[in-house]
Amino acid sequence: MKVYIETYGCTFNKADAQIMAGVLLENEIDIVDSIGDADVIIVNTCYVKLPTENKVVYKIQKLQEEFPDKKIIVSGCMVEIDQEKLDKIGPNCSWIGPHQLNKTADVVKGTYCGDVIRETGFTKESKVGVPKLSDGSLIHIIQICEGCLGACTFCCTRFARGPLNSYPIADIVEEARKAIENGACEIQLTAQDTAAFGRDSGEKLSDLIKEVANLEGDFRVRVGMMHPKNILNDVDEIIDAIKHPKVYNFIHLPIQSGSDKVLSDMRRGHTIEQYLDVVSKFKNEIPGLTLAVDIIVGYPTENDDDFCKTVEVLEKIKPSLIHLSKYQHRKGAISSSLREVPPEVMKKRSKFLSEIKSEITERENMELVGTVQKVLVLEKGSKGGFIAKTDSYIPVIVDDVNLGSFVSVKITGATATYLKSELLEE
Repeated sequence: MKVYIETYGCTFNKADAQIMAGVLLENEIDIVDSIGDADVIIVNTCYVKLPTENKVVYKIQKLQEEFPDKKIIVSGCMVEIDQEKLDKIGPNCSWIGPHQLNKTADVVKGTYCGDVIRETGFTKESKVGVPKLSDGSLIHIIQICEGCLGACTFCCTRFARGPLNSYPIADIVEEARKAIENGACEIQLTAQDTAAFGRDSGEKLSDLIKEVANLEGDFRVRVGMMHPKNILNDVDEIIDAIKHPKVYNFIHLPIQSGSDKVLSDMRRGHTIEQYLDVVSKFKNEIPGLTLAVDIIVGYPTENDDDFCKTVEVLEKIKPSLIHLSKYQHRKGAISSSLREVPPEVMKKRSKFLSEIKSEITERENMELVGTVQKVLVLEKGSKGGFIAKTDSYIPVIVDDVNLGSFVSVKITGATATYLKSELLEE
């Protein structure tokens, strides 16, 4: 029996796919790299945005048309968020919910034999220390918790991932230790909201970061997205943890809007003043910090004045990475009952913000031209050369280096998304 897994979406979803593959291998079921070689196809779905929803729906339909003899299993967030649509487009598909990954082998075996098996619902089972199939990269992903404490009006992912469930620090550290011993050079601590870690268990994100970073070996730690409201009570200690030399000087702190009115409508649970205070503390304490932000353009209650405030905040905080999303209704989300911003207004705002985004990020990266950076080489580039990361987690193109090595480079050029470099002799 051979299985092909195709994954969409975030780092957390990628880790789910690695767990499913690990469970299958433990049960002597082979993982293959092409659909043509597979008996069973698992489509690991993401449902956070409408374009991704459309992409996975099209893929599920297309696979059934092109490979009528192959069995299809759908996993990921769509399974818990939109079962009505999933049943409509794939009535003969089996399902594996995000909390049912330990049953992957049973679902695959039953589906292969002609049954339609649908495992859904929430559990408290840990996703740390379980079998995983690495993709062969030098990056090891560890899910530190699942679910969130948020009530964001625009989000449907929380319906798939459920309430917060943090995993023990000791288990996370042990998985990191084994990964480093097996050659991992980057440990990614990921979650829907890493700042929520431990709120249900009494442990703290800052302690977790320090314990992982204090492991022996040459590696870096990347801390995933943090909700601003959940960082407020632990800012100083998280800053102290990210100062550790093995932790990237990087934070992903979504703001979504520069307007307090819109943030309140979104039920984000923090103000612009609080957000700016957090960013100011990080930048004052960590020179060269890379700040990544998320912005939703055209939330239903956003007017021109609200949009202008978002632009003003971006110019003030000068993030190095800006992830833009046009607002779109999502299944079950509270804001889906609101009237959307007119398409022509949405298009205008999005275009303007895209231009601002490129200007800000390129300007920030250009300031690094001429500097010498120590970088970690992590993967081969798709167009030649290698991709490395600075201590601030900015991608750098490097030539003639060994994967997994730390090298010194001089930055020779910059774009809005990456740096160019020349290798310096050690």
